[in-house]
Amino acid sequence: MTNGSREVGSRDDSSDGDDPEGAADSLAAALRAGAAVYNAGYYHAAHDAWEARWLDLESGTDDERLLHGLIQFTAAVHHARNRNWQGAVGLAESARAYLDGLPSTDREVALTPIRAFLERLADDPELIERRRPIALEVGGTAPTLADLGFAETAVAAGVLAEALEFDEEPVERARAYAEADLEAGRDDSRFITLLFDFVREEEHRGLIYQRLREHVELRRSREEDVEGLF
Repeated sequence: MTNGSREVGSRDDSSDGDDPEGAADSLAAALRAGAAVYNAGYYHAAHDAWEARWLDLESGTDDERLLHGLIQFTAAVHHARNRNWQGAVGLAESARAYLDGLPSTDREVALTPIRAFLERLADDPELIERRRPIALEVGGTAPTLADLGFAETAVAAGVLAEALEFDEEPVERARAYAEADLEAGRDDSRFITLLFDFVREEEHRGLIYQRLREHVELRRSREEDVEGLF
């Protein structure tokens, strides 16, 4: 556990020297994606950007406590918005406990306003009916879905697909194809464009999803045709 002296300063994405290669980048993408999903009003769905990474972490580590606290923070907001006052209070209190002792900015996430909001929510959960929940800030700004880069957009696409009850499988395949195309140097991949559009264009999301699914089916068909030659 970390002592109270950690309250000052910050811990950025490169501060943990024993991170496996790519782990810090993956966590950073998840944090920004989840924050942008939350800031877009999908308060409960945001936790899906963090949950898989949280489950892989050792209990009690700083990163585990950060993600656990954020997950319970979004759950507290969700319960308050659904007028489950008792659930909101309990989650706000436990979220504060997980975040207690972490620096004011951790992995570029601004924790001071989160802790202050959780304290107010625990004391008066009905405040959610008088004001909007606070925005989540990462890297000094409150990211929107339009601000996300590819890695973050790929995470957000899966989260939104599940939250909005789209079939997730085509979205996950589109992500895999986009990543493969990027690795091959094809940064003009149609799958990259479709993932960005699916995340950013709320009004046309259904139509974009249909196009994405069609492109995935076409690519799979071509792959199966090639496999059939051997």
